[in-house]
Amino acid sequence: MNENKKRGIGLKHALNGVKEAFKKEKNFRIHIYVAVIIIFASIYFQLSKLEWIIVLFAIQSVFITELMNSIAERIIDYVKPAYHPKAKLIKDIAAAVVFITAVCSVIIGCLIFVPKILP
Repeated sequence: MNENKKRGIGLKHALNGVKEAFKKEKNFRIHIYVAVIIIFASIYFQLSKLEWIIVLFAIQSVFITELMNSIAERIIDYVKPAYHPKAKLIKDIAAAVVFITAVCSVIIGCLIFVPKILP
């Protein structure tokens, strides 16, 4: 198999992963919708290059942690389909990672956008 075909297959799987996460993960869809609104707001308020970098980093951090949370949940459900307190703890901690990232991203958004909105 040539190198270009291998790359195409990797991209195909990655895009399928995004599609499946969008279809099956409600919170991932919410994060996507919020990111689109933030991107339009960033265009509207004509963010500086540095502000764009910070906003995009915050968006991608939330996406990554949400996808990692989904992976953790799927693995736990596969390995331990019945309820178990340790499995619940792993899921709760994975959800906490997303929560902390989302809260920090909201704070970043406030620091960037509030001065642009308020006179």
